[in-house]
Amino acid sequence: MLANPFSFCLTAQKPDAQTESVTKELEHGSSQAAAGMVDDTVTQIPRSLSGAALAMKMVRDVMLKPGAHWVGDGFHVFPVFNRKAFTRDMSPFLMFDYAAPKQFNPTRGKLGVGQHPHRGFETVTIAWQGEVEHGDDLGNRDVIKAGDVQWMTAARGIVHEEYHSREFAKTGGKFEMCQLWVNLPAKHKMDPARYQPITSNTIPTIALPSGAGYVRVIAGNYCDSIGPAKTFSPVDMWEVKLNKAGHSTDLVFPEGHNTIIFVRQGAALVGAKEQRLGAQDVALMGEVGRQVPVRAVADDTMLLVLSGQPFDEPIANRGPFCMNTQAELMQAMQDYSSRTNGFGRQ
Repeated sequence: MLANPFSFCLTAQKPDAQTESVTKELEHGSSQAAAGMVDDTVTQIPRSLSGAALAMKMVRDVMLKPGAHWVGDGFHVFPVFNRKAFTRDMSPFLMFDYAAPKQFNPTRGKLGVGQHPHRGFETVTIAWQGEVEHGDDLGNRDVIKAGDVQWMTAARGIVHEEYHSREFAKTGGKFEMCQLWVNLPAKHKMDPARYQPITSNTIPTIALPSGAGYVRVIAGNYCDSIGPAKTFSPVDMWEVKLNKAGHSTDLVFPEGHNTIIFVRQGAALVGAKEQRLGAQDVALMGEVGRQVPVRAVADDTMLLVLSGQPFDEPIANRGPFCMNTQAELMQAMQDYSSRTNGFGRQ
């Protein structure tokens, strides 16, 4: 696994700026990951240091806010990727459920999803309001508090459960979170499972110039700040806040990265042609080009930016499993049924 070795800066503009901002790029060598955690086989993407303008990414598709549904009895989610979940268009990402802010009454019950398996990918859970309690068959027990992230590598297999935390259930309140599924390259799908609890105070937060907002770096690089998540392929995952309508910034990515921009809150104009996105809309920017201008058209606009190196491998998915072939899916189901080959009993 590796921390994304590429570093990119954004520039920000005040409302009604009369001059075009110029995106600056800082060159950094590959960051030193923890011993034994670097995958030297990952292709490094070359980057230009010239002062020439970077090619713009264009909006290839927009998916408007979908209808919501319940996952278990605790997560009322929008399936953000909708019709494109588990397709090459989203690689290296697979699925994205967003639970918009919702009021829950105090309860003594457990609201959420009971024990279920995963194999072949990673789940990333981000809590914004409320708390998510996690337990798995590896013995990991944790509470994902507001601002925290859980990056769980299912890989060969894991059995876990997810509920509102006991403390949050007692008091009730606003609940908001999301869960993304990130694909694993075929060569890592049967690696041992692992768990990364990422607390809010370990996530770098970088102020944008002129008080335009900030960027939180969960994974990958932003300027000289490196997100704490360790990944199996180059992935950027940033939260971007633009404080006021009219504030703008330029997002810059490595050539060849597949980029997705989700509006969690507020509204924004995205891309050179200023495609308008409302809350829970998503823009697919594709792999061509490197720069994406974004401008808020509502105060307190929040974006979740996903970008990564796609890989051209077949996707075979069913329920909680994502492999490369139907035979591998069948094996996953058999292994879970017999609680073998990665699916131990609790």
